[in-house]
Amino acid sequence: MDTKYIDLIRDLTNAPGASGFEDEVVKVGHEYCKSFAPTRENSLRNLYIGREKNCGKPVVMLDAHSDEVGFMVRAINPNGTLAFIELGGIKREHHQGQRVLVRAKGGKYIPGLISCRPPHFAKDSNNEAQLIIDIGACSAEEAKKMGVGVGSPCVPDGPFRYDEENDIIFAKAMDCRIGCAALIATMEQIQDMELNVDVEGALTSQEEIGDRGALVAARTLQPKAAIVFEGAPADDTYASEHEIQCGVKRGPMLRLIDTSMVTNPRFVEFATALAEKEGIPFQICVRSGGATNGGCIHVVGDSIPVIVISVPVRYIHSPNGIAAYEDFENVVKLAVTILQNLDGDIIASF
Repeated sequence: MDTKYIDLIRDLTNAPGASGFEDEVVKVGHEYCKSFAPTRENSLRNLYIGREKNCGKPVVMLDAHSDEVGFMVRAINPNGTLAFIELGGIKREHHQGQRVLVRAKGGKYIPGLISCRPPHFAKDSNNEAQLIIDIGACSAEEAKKMGVGVGSPCVPDGPFRYDEENDIIFAKAMDCRIGCAALIATMEQIQDMELNVDVEGALTSQEEIGDRGALVAARTLQPKAAIVFEGAPADDTYASEHEIQCGVKRGPMLRLIDTSMVTNPRFVEFATALAEKEGIPFQICVRSGGATNGGCIHVVGDSIPVIVISVPVRYIHSPNGIAAYEDFENVVKLAVTILQNLDGDIIASF
């Protein structure tokens, strides 16, 4: 297996970037893309990745969100611990006892720990409500001297690991940094291809708190179609075999519906037919919960046909996830195949 992009996945997942504070992720994107594509960013910290335009061809937008679920300091307690709120959909019990990185003044990240009152001192069973972030300070003044204040963002501290022998990736933020890596890999692979569409990539901000960057990107790029890359929650460790729709090492997941979008069925049929023709494994998913940037993109303008291609990831929105590089590789292969076969007439048929 050619693991060409494993370092890219490492650098993107290791980068801290809670919603609204995606700067470090944008830096990684700029650095990796500079050898093959022009990049630009806006004040919302969307990163646009282009290729040479061919006027008259329909634009296809590639999207992946660069933010991760995290926290924000709400108050500094007198003893130096930090009260916090969630940024994105997080269950606090998943993070108790986990290390975090807290952004201090100047952009430096310092280590901390999510904890609560030990059971030896707990007055009641509602210990979850007492969770705090501890950075080792012994007073509010000391915490402030360490550069932490109200509004400081925090992210899980889950360093990247790759078990090459078993093809397993362990990392935080694979929702959606592994999607960001797939987008960048796709843009790199199509740079010298003669296509019947123009392609623009966008690593978009603040998906976890409202799909804000993607809405701006869709209005800016005005695409005729879009592909959204995601790291989607895998269900293969708890669903019955006949109900598994997003399993690790089973190929890209294409969702038909979630709470934000009924996926364009004609676009899905086009993509799955290509996958079958090229021997690319894939999974079809019907979701009763969750949402993606496709939800806001597909209703921009006079509507934009969108599909979502996901890398299955176990335990997203927690400090660590599990994915397989082979699934990532097949996501990129499917996206490149779709772009090679799209043209204006096919998009119009959607």
